[in-house]
Amino acid sequence: MITWRRLKKQDFPLLREWLEQPHVARWWNHETSAEAVARDFGPAVKGEEPSEDLLVFLDGRPLGLVQRMMLADYPEYVAELTPIVAVPEGAMSIDYLIGDPQQVGRGLGPRMIRDIIQRTWVEVPTATCVLVPVSAANRASWRALEKAGLGRVAEGDLEPDNPIDDRAHYVYRIDRSTRPD
Repeated sequence: MITWRRLKKQDFPLLREWLEQPHVARWWNHETSAEAVARDFGPAVKGEEPSEDLLVFLDGRPLGLVQRMMLADYPEYVAELTPIVAVPEGAMSIDYLIGDPQQVGRGLGPRMIRDIIQRTWVEVPTATCVLVPVSAANRASWRALEKAGLGRVAEGDLEPDNPIDDRAHYVYRIDRSTRPD
């Protein structure tokens, strides 16, 4: 069973360990010092950042992280997205990782994505859709989105999370009226 809770400061060492995993580091490109993790994730934990960082559990054991945000809270990101895709009022976005390398490739990514989207419709009544930009090179990520029921709605250039990647991105979308498989 997949369960969730808000990330807490005491989770930072685990998050740091996950961010150092090669399969995560390749796409998340974060500094992993204790100070950097506290700097980057502390504001959301303290409620100073409008996004939510959610720790994901599988059968009670830590599995991964999902970040969920209302896109309107990040106007600079909306401005970057709008040349390639319409961003409707109430649009949300997510980012996600499976931290435990032994859990990768077991179908848990799509399940985690479906679950957070279903929770979003319940917990965020103003959410109209979920838009997820993903590097075109990150096949595992965009395949997980497809398996979770999102459809590719746009392709275009966005600033990559990792400077080694080019700007090519796909944007996936699911609307409130659509139920993930």
